[in-house]
Amino acid sequence: MKQGATLFLKVAIFFIGVTVLVLCVFALPRLASYTAEMYPEFAYLQYPVLIGLYGTVIPFFMGLYQTLQLLKFIDQNYAFSDRSAAALMYIKYCAVTISILYAAGTLFLITQSALHPGIAIIGLIIIFTSVVIAIFAGVLQKLLKNALDLKTENDLTV
Repeated sequence: MKQGATLFLKVAIFFIGVTVLVLCVFALPRLASYTAEMYPEFAYLQYPVLIGLYGTVIPFFMGLYQTLQLLKFIDQNYAFSDRSAAALMYIKYCAVTISILYAAGTLFLITQSALHPGIAIIGLIIIFTSVVIAIFAGVLQKLLKNALDLKTENDLTV
């Protein structure tokens, strides 16, 4: 793959990470305070929801880091290596973790009768996207493992 394509992906991942970080540091606490003021009957959920959202940021950034590692391996012509397969495995686990945390958060808000339909739609979109990413990473990991097995078999044959 050409350097330009991976450079574009690295820049895109960097901007996604910076955007999420800025939103988490500046917008999310302000939005939580505003929502607690507007709906005082749900003010007690302000900090549990913030903790839950910040908890999902950890696997998100871990997944972004593993994606950058995978792009680095591609740049170094190690695309078909065990390290690339491991990076895909970590991306898969991060995506599954995010979907589980959002599903748990959705169930928690349902039990508190505090799940607004707009928040439910956003949560379902995040869960669905994470599941798709996990499945895609798992398929790529399996294909990569099969390619590595064929490569090893061909190396032993010669």
